[in-house]
Formats: sequence, C-alpha cells, structure tokens
Amino acid sequence: MEEAVYFTPRELDVMSVLWRAESATVAEVRDALDEPLAYTSVLSALQTLEEKGFVRHEAEGRAYRYFPVVNSDQAGSSAISRIRDAIFQGSAERVLAQLVSDRDMTRDELERMRRLLDERLGVDDDERSGGKGT
Repeated sequence: MEEAVYFTPRELDVMSVLWRAESATVAEVRDALDEPLAYTSVLSALQTLEEKGFVRHEAEGRAYRYFPVVNSDQAGSSAISRIRDAIFQGSAERVLAQLVSDRDMTRDELERMRRLLDERLGVDDDERSGGKGT
C-alpha cells in the first residue's frame, strides 16, 4: 500500500506549481505562486519537501531545478481519504453527493463521472441505455 501523502497548505501550493510545470527553479515557483512570498520562504518549502521525499533537485547553473517525485493522483487519493474520514464520517457516498451537488459542474463532467461509476460497477452501454444487449 502506498504511504499517505500529506502537504501543508504552502507545500501544496508549491507542489501544484511543480505538477503543472513538471519542474521549476525556486524563482520560477515563486513567480507562479498567487501569494507573494520571499525567495527564502519558497526555498525552505522546497527543501522541506525534498527532505520528505516529495521532490528532488538537479543543479542547473548556479540554481537548482526541482522535480516532483510524488504525482498529483497519489497526493489526491491521500487527501480525499483524509477528507472522507474527517468530514464525511468515512462515507464515500456523502463525498460523491457533495461533488455532484456542485452547481458549477458541467453536464460533460457529470457524464464522465457516470461512466466511471458504470465501469466500476461493470455496467455496459446497453444496460445503461435500457437495451437488452446481445
């Protein structure tokens, strides 16, 4: 089983930049963040993430380029599990109900979610449309 991944809010902001960019220097991360932070604050967050094994670096001239080691899906799975347990009393059904009640969700997103559920349940297109299948 994969180890749980936990990020502080600042670490998550930094990781989000790395996931989008695939790699970045301290200055590039700093420039991409919504919140203006000191260079040393971003450097400290990257060093902490590296100590935790979530990022690695390579020398690039006088700077270091940082790369994510953990992927966003792994982090998302861990975060969703924590949210499910802490907020929804362990109920995946309540998490899903909260997601689908989001008024900003498009019909396409809802249809993709339906297909994922159907795949998980082993439902094929004929069954979903009410056909008899052959």
